[in-house]
Amino acid sequence: MSVTTRFAPAPTGRLHVGNIRTALHNWLLARARGGRFLLRFDDTDAERSRQSHVEAIRADLDWLGLDRDGEARQSERFDHYEAGFEALREAGRVYPCYETPQELELKRKVLLGRGRPPVYDRAALALTERQIADFERAGRTPHWRFRLDHDHPIAWDDLIRGPQHFDPNLLSDPVIRREDGSWLYMLPSTIDDIEMGITHVLRGEDHVTNTGLQIQIFEALGEAPPTFAHEALLVGSEGKLSKRLGSLGVEAFREAGIEPSAVTSLLARIGTADPVEPFAALAPLVESFDLDRFGRAPARFDRTELEALNARIVHQLPYEAVADRLPAGIDVAGWEAIRPNLRTVGEAEGWWRIVEGPVAPPNVDAEIAAYLDIAAASAEAIDWSADPWHALTDALKAETGRKGKPLFLPLRQALTGRESGPEMAKLLPLIGKDEAVRRLRRK
Repeated sequence: MSVTTRFAPAPTGRLHVGNIRTALHNWLLARARGGRFLLRFDDTDAERSRQSHVEAIRADLDWLGLDRDGEARQSERFDHYEAGFEALREAGRVYPCYETPQELELKRKVLLGRGRPPVYDRAALALTERQIADFERAGRTPHWRFRLDHDHPIAWDDLIRGPQHFDPNLLSDPVIRREDGSWLYMLPSTIDDIEMGITHVLRGEDHVTNTGLQIQIFEALGEAPPTFAHEALLVGSEGKLSKRLGSLGVEAFREAGIEPSAVTSLLARIGTADPVEPFAALAPLVESFDLDRFGRAPARFDRTELEALNARIVHQLPYEAVADRLPAGIDVAGWEAIRPNLRTVGEAEGWWRIVEGPVAPPNVDAEIAAYLDIAAASAEAIDWSADPWHALTDALKAETGRKGKPLFLPLRQALTGRESGPEMAKLLPLIGKDEAVRRLRRK
């Protein structure tokens, strides 16, 4: 069967790490099955939806490498929802309700106080025509509920959670339309999934109950529901749902110098039985994607793990992949020299300043000063055409008897101003003979 998945964000803000993960998994599922991945903006909330967020979400998905096979906006499909609503009303599956929010909350509290589940009592179905007329004369407009079939148990085989069962008698008839005529999530999403040919809905486990309700809406509209999969929610490294995860998104990742492939490598695998590995491309993640590998335990997102993964990916990146982000002057040799010491590509600028200089002369005692003077003379005398670092250290070892840290550390400090860093064998040719001699003479 051809697979079609969708990612359906509400454009009321930027993408955060949780819905980035949802988008990624839907994209991977579609690509792994040779199918289609659609982007749908659930923008029925005109007051909170923003065009700027639409554009930002598109840009975020582009940055992650998640291409789309189609796009839709719910705000352009209201006539489809009206048609579906009318079909359900003619079939007796939606009904008007006139309770105020305060009255519904009071009912809820009474039921909870009696130790009973707060299920809507369907009192609106017992209203007489006169009562309805009285409400309307008083200025009340109804909200609308979908009438669940209490004689038809809800069941589906979830691709992650396994067999799922709900007793509709224990569920409230869901509100699908507000008093002002605007739509809630349930009906538009169902109609869109039908008309867009969505075959698989992969989303968080917080939607499990919604799925049970929507299955009956699919059936009431005369359509078979798609295949559902509900993945464990993302939690912070401390083991709880973290407010920080709600503000951590592509914008924050980019500002921190995180590569998109680090984000996708981590989010594709956490919560599964597969190891997190540094994949610089999406193809290996597509090839290995398997919902059978997903677990039921919460998926732990650890910023420290992401940063370590990012460093491992940076260490894989060829010069061509980063050339447009590097400071002027860094060529292939320069990149390969400093790359092993980078945690982000942005750190290349700091290391390149060490190559170009100036480097502040180190404060040294008389013994080290004498040693560096010998090193400067040796640097002038050695052959720089092949491997000047080993030529220099071999000459100094023979002349001074130094070895190990006493041999290498003063040289590194004088040449780079640092006690650690890239391999000197790669760095010294980039610094060059004249500049190296000048630094060793502390001038």
